[in-house]
Amino acid sequence: YFTITYNLLVQGPPGLKQDKFSAGFSGGFLRDFPINKKRTFAIAPGLGISYQNYYQNLTVSTATDGTLLYGVNDYDEFVSNRFRQYSVDLPIEFRWRNSTFDSTKFWRIYTGIKFSYVFAAKSVLKDGENTYKIQNNPDLNDFQYGAYISAGYNTWNIYAYYGLNPLYKSTVKTINGDSVNMRTLNLGLVFYIL
Repeated sequence: YFTITYNLLVQGPPGLKQDKFSAGFSGGFLRDFPINKKRTFAIAPGLGISYQNYYQNLTVSTATDGTLLYGVNDYDEFVSNRFRQYSVDLPIEFRWRNSTFDSTKFWRIYTGIKFSYVFAAKSVLKDGENTYKIQNNPDLNDFQYGAYISAGYNTWNIYAYYGLNPLYKSTVKTINGDSVNMRTLNLGLVFYIL
């Protein structure tokens, strides 16, 4: 499979906004295990890798003592702000399709849950005077999980993923004291290659 998505941050602190196109890409393999004789129902565990990119106004900088500072800033207060992460994914799908034994073109609805381990992450904030690069932020949840659904015909399928746990740990607050409790929502296309 291969996915391309538009990435959104939801349930964030007040004033959180996104700018530009925040893209995501993932790919991997799923092993199909039919559970009925017609092979229209199946379970499919898999393994994959993901890249997620976010342009937004949640800024991460460092104080003189090295403490991480979080803020929600207007876009005129910085030049650029970007966050990206790379993860290993373990999806588990429950599948329905109206396939036949001799045809690879069929309608499908697949739903499942995906467990991810973030092995690398980086945020880069340029405020016009300084550049803050935060690698592998310890405040990120390294283990993330969420539910997803895909539906379509043949190779082309729409795709939606919703993160069930927050991107950052519950202890993270902005400078104003608001919780950084945002989750991810990815909308796009998934291509299944048989």
